[in-house]
Amino acid sequence: MKGLALVVGSGGIGTQLATDLRKSEKELDVVLCGRKSKFSSFWELDIEDSQSLLQFKSKILNHSSKLRLVVNATGRLHSETLKPEKRLQHLNKKNMMESFSINAFSPILLAKAIEEFIPKDSDFNFASISARVGSIGDNQTGGWYSYRAAKSAQNQFFKSLSIEWARRFPKATITLLHPGTVDTDLSRPFHKFVPEHKLFSKEKSSQLLINIIKNQSPESTGKFIAWDSSEIPW
Repeated sequence: MKGLALVVGSGGIGTQLATDLRKSEKELDVVLCGRKSKFSSFWELDIEDSQSLLQFKSKILNHSSKLRLVVNATGRLHSETLKPEKRLQHLNKKNMMESFSINAFSPILLAKAIEEFIPKDSDFNFASISARVGSIGDNQTGGWYSYRAAKSAQNQFFKSLSIEWARRFPKATITLLHPGTVDTDLSRPFHKFVPEHKLFSKEKSSQLLINIIKNQSPESTGKFIAWDSSEIPW
């Protein structure tokens, strides 16, 4: 694959994905996008800010390479005020909106921002990191209401988009990815609940996800796939 690859989200997984793509895909011009980073090819982007997305579009327009790959690696499970809810009485509208903003609304608005740059004459991949807890069919434990629901919403957004893009961009592929539980800041407060063999390094998760992305094709667009290449129920 030759052209421009954008990894959006400069956290642990996003930075590792950009690093590994640069090493393995020599013909791709890999740019990491996010709020801040020391990555050598970096574009500042706040995915929740409409003005920042406009500036992002301008950078794509002025880039010399054709857009071939976009990976959304943004997400938020917790913050100073946001905590995964254990029961109904923990729900708070402000926190619910925060979770939906970054985990559901922003990824699909990112897709809207880059749509005009999708090539019609060559392959294009859009991959978005979701989470197994966003699966309604796989939900056996409950809790984490806002995060689960926001990831479910992201899945529905991109499933619908995969059907639209299949008609308009027949060489485009959309993939929703579950990276496993990765040793990053997002999951760190919850590591004590994860068996050691199920806690992945950023390097391992990145390689698994890149292999999945490389093996997807327009015929398999709109799939929700785990790190081990198994398909996850909606």
